[in-house]
Amino acid sequence: MVKGLFLASDVHWALVCLIGVAVVFVGLAVIIGLVELMNLVTTRTGSKKKATAPAPAPAASAPAQVTDGVIENRDEIVAAVCAAVAEENGTDISAIRVVSFKKI
Repeated sequence: MVKGLFLASDVHWALVCLIGVAVVFVGLAVIIGLVELMNLVTTRTGSKKKATAPAPAPAASAPAQVTDGVIENRDEIVAAVCAAVAEENGTDISAIRVVSFKKI
């Protein structure tokens, strides 16, 4: 028998479980640290991009005039609604197709 080497019967099961749990928690702490670091980096780079290119506010137009059931600026209203729907769905505005548009 060789002295100094551990045999399978020499290692206590509680020690193995304790080391396993410690390794898992240390690994989780490292992952959390990496995610926080990535969040910090992306937040700083994202704020610079937004600060350099502010979007101009659209000019407010007159409310739609309805005379005899006909909307005067129907195309503008349909375009605005399509833009809002595309923005909400996260798609391109060319993917929106208007089948009908009527006042409710």
